[in-house]
Amino acid sequence: MASSSVDWYFDFVSPYSYIALHRLGELSQPVNYKPVLFAGLLNHWGQKGPAEIPAKRRWTYRWCTWWAKELGIPFRFPAEHPFNPLHHLRLALACGSRPEAVKRIFESIWMSGENASDPVRFAALCGELGVAESQLPEVKEQLRKATEAAAAAGVFGVPSFVVDGEVFWGADAIDFLNAYLHNSAVLRNDEMRRVDGLPVGAARK
Repeated sequence: MASSSVDWYFDFVSPYSYIALHRLGELSQPVNYKPVLFAGLLNHWGQKGPAEIPAKRRWTYRWCTWWAKELGIPFRFPAEHPFNPLHHLRLALACGSRPEAVKRIFESIWMSGENASDPVRFAALCGELGVAESQLPEVKEQLRKATEAAAAAGVFGVPSFVVDGEVFWGADAIDFLNAYLHNSAVLRNDEMRRVDGLPVGAARK
């Protein structure tokens, strides 16, 4: 049997994380909300984010806009993207990463089409959630440690779900995750062990 809960790692800068938020109800287990800094994960693994590759950025923005509409999720890219999500992540932590607070922060960014970095809008959001902006630096170290812990758990992108030490990456991995939650043999089998141990046949110079 799989663990009784799932750790969900997300960053507010990620449109896929916002879409995943709306799919959490499809999971058969309780979810632990884990805000992390996506840029920190990218640095750890030596990767570029989708928005740092022009062709991939265009595809990502188009795909997420279409997919959200297909899923019936209210969605509109903020006026500038990517933006620096540090303040929003710290706000979530200052709120104890409560699901209702995380949801409200996501909504403020991904439903209005406004500038997520607007200090006036952010101050209003803090007030709505009952957090003074002066409290946010207090959780700076907490965010750093959370991101490091995520990388140590094998998380390389957002959104990611971790259960029993297994990482499921992406808002589109929920079906795979649910299959595992219902039957761990989905991963605990000879073919999965074989592909896990495949040797590298060639590498880029």
